[in-house]
Amino acid sequence: MSRKRLFTEDDLLLPENMIMLYARGAFPMADENGKIDWYLPDIRTIIPLEDYNYPRSLRKFMEQTDFVYKFDSDYLSVIRNCASRETTWISEKLIDAYKGLYNQGNLHSVETYQDGTLVGGLYGVSFKGAFFGESMFSKVSQASKASLIKLIEHLNEKGFVLLDVQYQTEHLSMFGAKEITLQEYDQILLKAYQRECTY
Repeated sequence: MSRKRLFTEDDLLLPENMIMLYARGAFPMADENGKIDWYLPDIRTIIPLEDYNYPRSLRKFMEQTDFVYKFDSDYLSVIRNCASRETTWISEKLIDAYKGLYNQGNLHSVETYQDGTLVGGLYGVSFKGAFFGESMFSKVSQASKASLIKLIEHLNEKGFVLLDVQYQTEHLSMFGAKEITLQEYDQILLKAYQRECTY
């Protein structure tokens, strides 16, 4: 007896299915051949929104910089800049899927401009009181870090509970990112889904 797959890769990239997977804590990545898989690690990394770290040097920089920040003003340029690397997990097929999430109101971005030019930013997916950060980029010093601070401030202002950043990095650790178990993560998700937040 032959077995038929319940869901194809294309099925899982429909916006209504993507948001259900994100809501469970999964996230997509394309491999070097373009195949998109979904991941649900046992160890999760979050930035506690109520107890994040704002590096003193960055605070001083942001008080003096001429950066201008916007939200959801050019999400596609942000994604393409994030993908513009020698090795990337953001394939064209995944970018097309992100467009569906944006049209559904679940994909968001932070843009950092200098002299009218996009120099940094980040994007992610929101569902109720949770924000799942995906990627960031920087063309000038401090631009991605400034974008992240603006995101954290914005999420706090809007009442979000969770900022998921997927994996721990040296860059994220300076903001107080910490690793937690999947069980702890699920408990935070439950709290986040009791909120009806608008990005």
